[in-house]
Amino acid sequence: MIELSIAGGIAEIVLNAPQKLNSLNEEALAELDKAYDDAAAAAGRGEVRALLLRGEGRAFCAGRDIAGVTPESDDAQAYLGGLVEPLLKKMAAFPAPTFAAAHGACLGVGLGLLLATDVVYVAENAKFGSPFAKLGATLDSGGHWYFTERLGMHRTLDLIYTADLMSGSEAVAQGLFSRAMPDDSLLSVTRAIVERVAVGATGAFTASKELVAHIRDQRLGLWASMAEENTEQARLCKSEDYAEGFRAFQEKRAPVFKG
Repeated sequence: MIELSIAGGIAEIVLNAPQKLNSLNEEALAELDKAYDDAAAAAGRGEVRALLLRGEGRAFCAGRDIAGVTPESDDAQAYLGGLVEPLLKKMAAFPAPTFAAAHGACLGVGLGLLLATDVVYVAENAKFGSPFAKLGATLDSGGHWYFTERLGMHRTLDLIYTADLMSGSEAVAQGLFSRAMPDDSLLSVTRAIVERVAVGATGAFTASKELVAHIRDQRLGLWASMAEENTEQARLCKSEDYAEGFRAFQEKRAPVFKG
């Protein structure tokens, strides 16, 4: 159900099980994990400079596929800790800018996939939240951290206690994701942006990606952040892309970055 294609410097990973709203069982998670491994290896060879994640059908991903799972036999720790968490860490550390186009239901582990992606564009009518109150369970896949960080404690607990869902427009307005747009233009707009980024200065982008994560995880203040920026800029100024960008600016032409 997981498809990976690489062309024009872009890896596109597709969740393709529309008949079950792209819900993920253990086998699908293993396929998805391998797709990110393969895309990362291609990035290491310079063949991938941006990644797009999307889902086929009516939904991005409705969460875990629990077909055949019973409460008595379920091992949530093995599923979440053994499969989901390592995948989300791998996604967050992907060595190039990552994007997702999200529509329809985006719940559970599906929501976690989006939260582990650098930039997420959503359909205005997409659905996000924590429906677990209806299951006697709780939000997972890093949802508590991301919701608290981006939405605040009160809104987070409101969503968890009530199981109410946000639309894509609401999720963007409240700071959860980047941009919302009509469903019929979501994929074309996202692809156009990914294509633009894929010919950009990949080294500079990944430096910013790492710096933003460090600021978030280490709670760096202004001056510590600025010191890290200075260090990264000093490293980048020795790169071919920096020299190309500098000369292109002076010569009033478009730069041609190698990534």
